[in-house]
Amino acid sequence: MPAPYSDELRQKVLDAIDCGNRKSHISQMLNISRNTIDLWLKRREATGSATPRRHYRRGPQPKIAELEQFRAFAQQHGHLTQQGMAQQWVERISDHTIGKALRRIGFTRKKRAMATENGMKGNGKRS
Repeated sequence: MPAPYSDELRQKVLDAIDCGNRKSHISQMLNISRNTIDLWLKRREATGSATPRRHYRRGPQPKIAELEQFRAFAQQHGHLTQQGMAQQWVERISDHTIGKALRRIGFTRKKRAMATENGMKGNGKRS
């Protein structure tokens, strides 16, 4: 993905437009599309600045957004497996999503549904 234009360039373009220069002339001179200049003007009208948004989360938003609430839920229901926790959660959610949220808050997942009683059984030979 290409990097956004610098804030200085954006400001220079907008200052040139404010001074009365034509958008098409500026776009040809700086090799910027006219649509980009229009988007910068629209952003400046909406937010007061033409700087791009920074530190926004890309991709789909997590289904469990309230991590502190989920941390309390995980401490209360920590004895359950991920499937059991998914059934106890307020909304309909998958055990895979519960696992991702547990990783995000730093909890380790429960590896087995039931505790192992005998551990590993030897084959009778000792080395």
